[in-house]
Amino acid sequence: FRPVKIGRKHKSHRQELQSSKPWRESEKGRKGNNKNNHKGKGRWNRMGQDQSAPMVDENTPTQTLESRTLESVAKYIQDGRAQNIVVMVGAGISTSAGIPDFRSPDTGLYANLSRLNLPHAEAVFEISYFRNNPHPFYTLAQELYPGKYRPTITHSFIALLHQKGLLLKLFTQNIDCLEREAGLPGHKIIEAHGSFANQCCIDCKHPYPKDLMDIAIKEKSVPHCITEECDGLVKPEIVFFGEQLPSAFFDNRRLPAEADLCIVMGTSLSVQPFAALPHICAEHTPRVLVNSEQVGGIGSRTDDVLLLGDCDGGVKKLAEALGWLEELEELWETTALPPSENSAVGEQPIAKTRDEILQEEIDKITKDVEESLKLDKAQYSWLESHIENRLARAQDESTEDNLPDFSNGTPTGTTPTASTSNPSLEEKDSAGEGLGHVFPHLEKKPSL
Repeated sequence: FRPVKIGRKHKSHRQELQSSKPWRESEKGRKGNNKNNHKGKGRWNRMGQDQSAPMVDENTPTQTLESRTLESVAKYIQDGRAQNIVVMVGAGISTSAGIPDFRSPDTGLYANLSRLNLPHAEAVFEISYFRNNPHPFYTLAQELYPGKYRPTITHSFIALLHQKGLLLKLFTQNIDCLEREAGLPGHKIIEAHGSFANQCCIDCKHPYPKDLMDIAIKEKSVPHCITEECDGLVKPEIVFFGEQLPSAFFDNRRLPAEADLCIVMGTSLSVQPFAALPHICAEHTPRVLVNSEQVGGIGSRTDDVLLLGDCDGGVKKLAEALGWLEELEELWETTALPPSENSAVGEQPIAKTRDEILQEEIDKITKDVEESLKLDKAQYSWLESHIENRLARAQDESTEDNLPDFSNGTPTGTTPTASTSNPSLEEKDSAGEGLGHVFPHLEKKPSL
């Protein structure tokens, strides 16, 4: 993790950005894309232009923040000036959970699909290929399906923003549902590329029950529409190549203009129309990039802050500057579930709810109390048995000692003395009735 000063030295990046196509080029041919569709079309058509803008000079003063630093961002939030934070994320926030991204060489998802015998890697997410052969997708879906991976601390950071009432909306490119697993409610999430959260028939769009989808994923079977007149193929509402993005994305795509802080994490910002979202923010709105590299023209405005490095390290630094680190770690711990005895080595623990955590604590306390009671009962039984045995032995020995001697025909003594009728403590001890067995270290004192 390393904060970066923004200056003129990033010439190679400027040249790379200048070669990118503007937003309106990527939107050509989109259904319904006409002048009457968008209110304020001028800004909409221009919003790809600052992707090719040069990096701001490090001597240029800021408009909103005190400086382009992590500490200034933290102070901006602490001062209550960031009440509507928009977060935009990509696959980079989930890689530390063990989920592979799509395009990384050798380790990416597309690079490891050869075993599915596809015509090309992307075919597994092509709707036309899915209609003809849905089996490769359902083989892959078993590895990506929610419940197998634990949210990262970055996911928990977004949930913490929501808990503090600061999150306006999360825009995510991810289909893994880890934001939901971290505790973020669905109404706060715009899943730009869909997700495993819902599923429906690809023909009639009738919803498909989640419990039946869980079974299909587990068995690697292909589910079909539950309506008798349709029987079409069913798939999760993940956006395949050849499908439109969810309507929720287009309904909320102008929301960044209302934000007073934008945080972008773990994305290359290379896929449109998602890549255009940071540029909808107002010019004076601070934008924070937490990413392995500088992307998307972030750094070209006066209040852009770059925190280059892995996402988990970046959010920890930000949380520490905010005084939230302990709270963040506690929240993240609630997503953890100790692995079972049967879990495979290296398998990620499954997320658990707070109710499950509370129930585990209750069960643990109950078990401890029961074990304690069992121990106390066993000790009491042993002690009772021990005392009974000692008393029985003492009585037998005392009876033998007090029998009269008839060896000469008559008893040796006819009148008991005081010592025989009321033996001393020493005599009791010798007969097994004293405390010698409890305090064997005490020496017997000679009688006076």
